[in-house]
Amino acid sequence: MSLKIVVLAKQVPDTRCVGKDAMNADGTINRAALPAIFNPEDLNALEQALRLKDAHPGSTVTMLTMGPGRAAEIIREGLYRGADGGYLLTDRAFAGADTLATSYALATAIRKIGEYDIIVGGRQAIDGDTAQVGPQVAEKLGLPQITYVEEIEEVKDGRIRVKRHIDGGVETVEGPLPIVLTVNGSAAPCRPRNAKLVQKYKRAMGGQEKAALTKDGNTLPYASLYEQRPYLNITEWSVADVNGDTKQCGLSGSPTKVKKIENIVFQAKESKTLTGSDADVENLIVELIANHTIG
Repeated sequence: MSLKIVVLAKQVPDTRCVGKDAMNADGTINRAALPAIFNPEDLNALEQALRLKDAHPGSTVTMLTMGPGRAAEIIREGLYRGADGGYLLTDRAFAGADTLATSYALATAIRKIGEYDIIVGGRQAIDGDTAQVGPQVAEKLGLPQITYVEEIEEVKDGRIRVKRHIDGGVETVEGPLPIVLTVNGSAAPCRPRNAKLVQKYKRAMGGQEKAALTKDGNTLPYASLYEQRPYLNITEWSVADVNGDTKQCGLSGSPTKVKKIENIVFQAKESKTLTGSDADVENLIVELIANHTIG
């Protein structure tokens, strides 16, 4: 059977580069101050989707992401690896969204896409570590869900069987289609970019990226390509395009508020080197109990 697969992916700030300017005064992330990367576990999810496409001829993989114009890079990265297309949810009204507002926006976009058998995303994003968006999307769409997936074993007769990793062991779970899956980082890593696909899609851009290139009266490079090759136009959707309610999007639709931000910087003088001796271990435990770190 051929499958229609939607991959939920996110462009996240690289948490290895967090500095003093990483947060705004309102508690939201200052994304302009940090390099942006493809959320790692979403790459694991993309690989599972591409394996299904390989195993089921005629299947399609569609990327769906939300963010500013530069987040079109996530769509391109999917195309480079074998995805068939994608949509970028981009609107100032989406800015500052917590998991509730994010899942609302994604669910409305999926309804607009219309046809889907499997919706798959990473377990969680490294900028929030909540693991809530996938399950919330499933709830909003009224779909069954399987979380912590490590491998999709089989899709047959309208059902899917997966292996999921949980504390203390591994489960094999079946569920009906359509379904939402979230994938662990311990799943198979994503395949590298395909050189032919990079050449095919390297000029794929969204409207905001094109606008940035043509500001100040500049001419869009390779402008004729976007008429001759429609697949190079990355579709951008606003709140209005997906028939969304602005009150449920972005900051206005986000009940989660950041109360306090505390920056902790570890100094080298705070580190200790311990041997494996019983005395060192015993002294460490006594110290941790004394300062209420444990116990």
